[in-house]
Amino acid sequence: MKYNQGMLVPDALKDQVVLVTGGGTGLGKSMARYFLTLGARLVISSRKMEVLEKTADELREQTGGELLPLACDVRDYDQVEEMYGKARQHYGKVDVVVNNAAANFISPTERLSANAFHTILDIVLKGSANLTLVAGKEWIREKVAGTFLNIVTTYAFTGSAFVVPSAAAKAGVLAMTRSLAVEWAPYGIRTNAIAPGPFPTEGAWQRLLPGELADKFDPARRVPLERVGEHQELANLAAYLISPYSAFINGEIITIDGGEWLQGAGQFNGLSSIKNEWWDAMEEKRKGKK
Repeated sequence: MKYNQGMLVPDALKDQVVLVTGGGTGLGKSMARYFLTLGARLVISSRKMEVLEKTADELREQTGGELLPLACDVRDYDQVEEMYGKARQHYGKVDVVVNNAAANFISPTERLSANAFHTILDIVLKGSANLTLVAGKEWIREKVAGTFLNIVTTYAFTGSAFVVPSAAAKAGVLAMTRSLAVEWAPYGIRTNAIAPGPFPTEGAWQRLLPGELADKFDPARRVPLERVGEHQELANLAAYLISPYSAFINGEIITIDGGEWLQGAGQFNGLSSIKNEWWDAMEEKRKGKK
């Protein structure tokens, strides 16, 4: 067994209807693919129907699974209600919501317009809140023991320069995750989150770090395990958290980043770059030797 292989037993998600926002590309697409192989029936949603349809055709061919693409701008509550209603009408139910839709800019904050700042907040925080409200109210009304899985990021609990709108929005989703895990647990609704580290996706990473920047700021250099994540690793964790196997996990935020955020959090972690002869010199000085 290797980390880039599927983890759960076949049919682990059989008869589950899973709705994934941002499911047409990147990590959302990778999670959707694995959910289908485990027997789930899928709804994937994003703003661009042509992207969704292309992904749906590809995933059907790869997995033989049942997939419904639905275009929706998660910033618009009415669109979210309509999209969720179509999913429920098609399948008869929705068991799991994966709030994965996101957007980001890497930029000095003073260079961002108010519109750019608000766009990130609206997609990440408002979009997640919109779908959570729509699904949660329906689950409570219909007595459905549903499951939310929110995709956040490690800087949701530390903050980060140059991605301030994203950090603020993801921190809000993190707070919502923990809050609803308590408030809605009596209804049988579980709410958890995953905080991924570097999992390269072609489109997003090229936009965020164009040209030589991708090589200059290679994220693998910041990870103690000295590599970036494989999409299957994240898909394995996501599948577990929405499956019946994790029935006693609620309100948890699981980090999957190879130790990256801890590497940056420790005040002296940067000393790993010091050469052995420098350590020898420091030790000799400490012991009073010349």
